[in-house]
Amino acid sequence: MAKIALLIEYEGTRYHGFQVQNNVPTIQGELEWAILKVTGEAVRLRGAGRTDAGVHAGGQVATFETASAVPPLTFVRALNFYLPPDISVRDACNVGVSFDARRDAISREYRYSILNNSVHSPRYRRWAYLVRGKLDAEAMSKACDILLGQHDFAPFTNNEGGAKNTVRTVFRAEVRKEGDFMFFDMGANAFLPQQVRRTVGSLVRIGSGDMEVGEFWEMATSGLIGAAKIVAPPHGLCLMRVNYSDVGFANYENIQH
Repeated sequence: MAKIALLIEYEGTRYHGFQVQNNVPTIQGELEWAILKVTGEAVRLRGAGRTDAGVHAGGQVATFETASAVPPLTFVRALNFYLPPDISVRDACNVGVSFDARRDAISREYRYSILNNSVHSPRYRRWAYLVRGKLDAEAMSKACDILLGQHDFAPFTNNEGGAKNTVRTVFRAEVRKEGDFMFFDMGANAFLPQQVRRTVGSLVRIGSGDMEVGEFWEMATSGLIGAAKIVAPPHGLCLMRVNYSDVGFANYENIQH
């Protein structure tokens, strides 16, 4: 048996998240169906992490085991033939049998996109959260500094995440403004459910003047599960990269930052 790792890009708009579920379309379900068509094998794909319904990815990673002798690059072409246009396998490579896409990940990087304009944009409605009131990027950036380092991020997750160890290490948290767009980039060793979306919900409150940076600090350090109550909509979120110490994707460095 060989183990193949896939580098996957998708637009999550019409899917009920990455993880396979009964009677609803999922990213994992579409990929497993495509693998079945190529190899004749019913496999279970194992992803680096779940993305919620409506969330996108530019660099999701998932693995499967196969008895097929199909080379990795042939898998790329063959799987993309069967996949719908909103899912693409960007690259594939062989990995060791012990490789685990989730546990072996060193870090993950997410981007949240905001369209800060009084008028909605049909072109960007599927991947950018429209915020009509003017946002103060400088105030939002000050709040980002509070997130850096190792902290208890229980306030930025739901009850599902709160049942786990909620300590995470964030190495990047920054807001960048480009024209009418604002991008929030966050990198960490791992993420809790809804962590980025709840962070963005609070940052938008700061940017709009509804929350002071001091209030954000008190909430962020409270240790209370779900204290960041506003959850930004999923369509603005994209899993950009999953980082490993050693993975053989030829196109990995070409993932857009």
